[in-house]
Amino acid sequence: MLTDRERDAQLAIARQVKGLRQGRRWSLDELASRSGVSKGMLVQIEGARTNPSIGTLCRVAESFGVSIGRLLEAEPEPVVKIVGAEEPAVLWRGPDGGTGRLLRGVNDPAFVEVWDWRMAPGEEHDSGDHTPRTREIIHVHAGELETEIGGAAYRVTAGETIDFQADRPHRYRSSGTVEAVLTMVVVMPQGEHDRRA
Repeated sequence: MLTDRERDAQLAIARQVKGLRQGRRWSLDELASRSGVSKGMLVQIEGARTNPSIGTLCRVAESFGVSIGRLLEAEPEPVVKIVGAEEPAVLWRGPDGGTGRLLRGVNDPAFVEVWDWRMAPGEEHDSGDHTPRTREIIHVHAGELETEIGGAAYRVTAGETIDFQADRPHRYRSSGTVEAVLTMVVVMPQGEHDRRA
């Protein structure tokens, strides 16, 4: 069952995806082709009848050339915005209670997202690939994170930061004995991305 914040996020995503698609005069078939997300899933998203995965949101946002944060916006971007501690919706839930929350995403002057991740020992998240030239910077505050990038594994412990090209398949796993707490910054190139190209 969704919390009120998660339901609000679901409604904002539905409104933004439909508005961005219609603003470009794309059919659902066109968006499906560009994003690699099925038409059926897009219908569910636009109808606010599903809680799409982060990977699905990434693909849809990339096809429009916007950040995931843009898909969550309910109103135009203010000059100054303070995001309350409880405001960001949980966009990923691990089987053992882990969470991934998008703290803030901006589209101007560059596409940047700031995430708060908490992963119980053994939890994993498969991220797939992002738009070419996308980078991720992850700082581990507590615990230990194993990051697999293009088949190679990298161990990152509390106090360390990893910076990598995220335009290739990658995954994260909390590999220690305590919860992994991390801040992730995702920096994406501007412009629409068509996965057919």
